[in-house]
Amino acid sequence: MKTIRIANGQGFWGDWLDAPIQLVERGPIDYLTLDYLAEITMSIMQKQKSRDPNAGYARDFLYVVGRALPKCLDNNIKIVANAGGVNPQACVAALAEVVKKLGLAGKVKVGVVAGDDIMDRLDDFIAQGVELKNMDTGEPLSTIRDRVQSANVYFGAAPIAEALKQGAQIIITGRCTDTGLTLGPMIHEFGWALNDWNKIAAGTIAGHIIECGAQTTGGNCQVDWQTIPDFWDIGYPIVEVSEDGSFVVTKHAGTGGRVSVAGVTEQLMYEMGDPKNYITPDGVADFTTIRLEQAGENRVRVSGISGKPATDMYKVSISFADGFKAAGGLIYAWPDAYAKAKAADAMLRKRLDVLGLKFDEVLSQFIGVNATHEGLGGEPSPNIAEVMLRVGVRSKDKAAVERFTKEIAPLALAGPPTVTGVGGGRPKVEEVVAYWPALIPKSAVAPKVEAITI
Repeated sequence: MKTIRIANGQGFWGDWLDAPIQLVERGPIDYLTLDYLAEITMSIMQKQKSRDPNAGYARDFLYVVGRALPKCLDNNIKIVANAGGVNPQACVAALAEVVKKLGLAGKVKVGVVAGDDIMDRLDDFIAQGVELKNMDTGEPLSTIRDRVQSANVYFGAAPIAEALKQGAQIIITGRCTDTGLTLGPMIHEFGWALNDWNKIAAGTIAGHIIECGAQTTGGNCQVDWQTIPDFWDIGYPIVEVSEDGSFVVTKHAGTGGRVSVAGVTEQLMYEMGDPKNYITPDGVADFTTIRLEQAGENRVRVSGISGKPATDMYKVSISFADGFKAAGGLIYAWPDAYAKAKAADAMLRKRLDVLGLKFDEVLSQFIGVNATHEGLGGEPSPNIAEVMLRVGVRSKDKAAVERFTKEIAPLALAGPPTVTGVGGGRPKVEEVVAYWPALIPKSAVAPKVEAITI
């Protein structure tokens, strides 16, 4: 039975740059996937594109291709990445320059999956009665339409499979599902029908297991984390997938980390939602049917997966301007560090109140004193060595936020004693970009797939 090896070398934009190189150089694989996108990433990229029309994609991708492409071509390893972000065309143009510098111009076929950007069609959709209601609140998009900055549809695996069918060696997508990066090659290699729901579900779960990179090979793992070997050289995940949809999760021999049932289980719980109905545009996976088995050192076999038909909707990721924010902090030292930080916080809040500034939210944290688990530990010891007071504000009034940024530093000399540092530097005003999840009928949009030689 035919088997392919799909490895994921990036779990987010900012992941370990050398992980994809390790995957290409330290053992056999057939596909290298690179998952750069999250909702916050799309917002960041949209900000970048608004400042520079040639930005808005994952620039780390260019480093990876520059290092890995020659060996990928020599070993017929195909690269599948959602590095296009909100500007796939700019990503391809930048990639062409990298390919040229490698002396490979005219020898690389790139598949581009676009059509996910529906920003210029929003008004038409609203006029047609497609309300794009917020999935959390039920509000129609029309209530914040004038503040929308981006709108992207989550496509799935089918356009990736189509790009592979057209002979693409590198595939660049805009917004697509994390799982689609892994499922697409399976559909292409095995000729799976798009309505073979059990296999589609199996491929989806394989993609879910490896989408966060080393989070499934021991990274960020709570179980026995102290005993996980060679964190510094952690191996990134590989799925060995068979034609019947069963697969093994593993990593390259000689790399750090650990692949275990416990670790894979933790990753399965990540952003799972309803375990019986894990919905993607490709199909619906039932996580309660998953069977895990330790099948050797750093090998976990996954089988028994059942799936259900896909829905008739795509999810849409929409970002919109929602005011302004700033945050700053001061570090207080022993003795009475916590008491000093609390006094400084009260002093700051009183000054903001006297100034008459209006904020949607003022949030104070005492880092080092249950900032993560606020209220669970009771009052801290009076002998605590240092505490960082961090205060953040959010407001529709930019002037109010700007004034806040000038009120932190004076506390160093005109407030409680023993300030030893400014946490994070002088506060800066930033625009708040909020997230608006919505659904759109699949009949209303379609991916565009093009294979070009660069």
